[in-house]
Amino acid sequence: MYLIEPIRNGTWIYDPGIAMALQDYIKNHVFLDDDIMFPHITRPAVQIGKFQNAYEEVNQPYMDKHDIKLVRRETGGGAIYRDESNVGLCFLLDDNHEIFGNYARLYEPAIKALKKLGVDHVSQKGRNDLILDGKKISGAAMTIQNKRIYAGYSLLLDPDYDAMVSVLNPNQKKIESHDIQSVRSRVGAIRPYLAPEHQKMTVWDFTNYMICQLLEINHVSEAKRYKLTAEDWANIDTIAKEKYNNWDWNYGRFHQFEYRFSQLAR
Repeated sequence: MYLIEPIRNGTWIYDPGIAMALQDYIKNHVFLDDDIMFPHITRPAVQIGKFQNAYEEVNQPYMDKHDIKLVRRETGGGAIYRDESNVGLCFLLDDNHEIFGNYARLYEPAIKALKKLGVDHVSQKGRNDLILDGKKISGAAMTIQNKRIYAGYSLLLDPDYDAMVSVLNPNQKKIESHDIQSVRSRVGAIRPYLAPEHQKMTVWDFTNYMICQLLEINHVSEAKRYKLTAEDWANIDTIAKEKYNNWDWNYGRFHQFEYRFSQLAR
C-alpha cells in the first residue's frame, strides 16, 4: 500500500480546503500499482454535506471568532467538526478486496492497533461507527470511485467538546451545560484509555503509529510513498480554488434563507 502525505516543499498542509481537494484529486487522477492510504490532520473546520444549508447548520459568528473554516463535501451526510487533535485516514482500495459496505472489516486493522496501545472494548457498531466503552470515537464512509473503493474514517484522540457544541446550531439562544454533557455522553476520546506508557502521545505520535500499524511497518521511513509532484499540487490548488475554498461552493448554493444571530452568537 502506498502512503501519500499532504506534504508540500517539506511542510505538512493543514488547510481543510486543500485537504479535501487533495482527496478529490487522488481518487480521480492518481492510479498506482497498489492500494493507497492518505492521512490528514487539519486546522479547525466544519465539514457539511453536499445538500446542507450552511446557514442553518453552523454558528457563523463563533466560527469567525475562532477562525474555523467551513468546507462542503461532495457527499451527503451531516455536519462534523474536525481539528488538529484528531487524525483522518482515507483509503483507495482495489474493489477485489470485497470490503465495500463491510465497515467491521474496514475498522479491523484500526481496532487491532488500538488494542496494542491498551485501548480495549473497541468495536464496530451500527452501520459505520467505531465505539469505545459505549461512546463514538469514529465514523466511516465508503463509495465506489473509478472502480476503486474510496473509504475513510477519523479517530478522535482529544475531541474538543466545547467547540463541537458551540460551532453548530446557530439559532440556539443558550448553550446549557447539559448540552455539553450530552455530547460527552455520546462522543468519546481515545486518550483516556491509552495505557500509562502511551498517555503522552502527541497527535503526531498517534498518527505515525497508526500509519505503521496499518502499513505493517516498523517506522514511517519504511513506507512505500508516492510523492505529490509540482503538477499534482497545481491541480490540487485549482480544485481547492474552484471548489473547497470557494464561497460559492461552500455557502452560495442557498440564496434564500432565514438566519438570525442568537444573543449568544452576538
